[in-house]
Amino acid sequence: MPEVSTKPYFIRAIYEWCSDCGFTPYLSVKVDDRTRVPVEYVKNGEIVLNVSLNATRNLTINNELVQFSARFNGVSREVTIPVDRVQGIFARENGQGAFFTVDDSAQSQEGGSGE
Repeated sequence: MPEVSTKPYFIRAIYEWCSDCGFTPYLSVKVDDRTRVPVEYVKNGEIVLNVSLNATRNLTINNELVQFSARFNGVSREVTIPVDRVQGIFARENGQGAFFTVDDSAQSQEGGSGE
């Protein structure tokens, strides 16, 4: 049986914890060519995103991807983030959460393939 990563389970757990506590969950993402985010918000190959219920629409966090739509400067955009590119999920209010090492052996591009 193939080994299943615990990372998506931690992401979902911290997201739920943030929501239960009234905190705002943020994702820190290391952008590469598989990451679909608004490139104009990428800095130094990274982006931090508010993934709260109020900020996103149709948020799904499965074992491979984090996907949602959100408004950026008034324009609705689709966001797709491979779970292996998530550096952390944390509460904006206190910085508590879960943080991960992201393998940089895959070639990263600032901005990735955003829309």
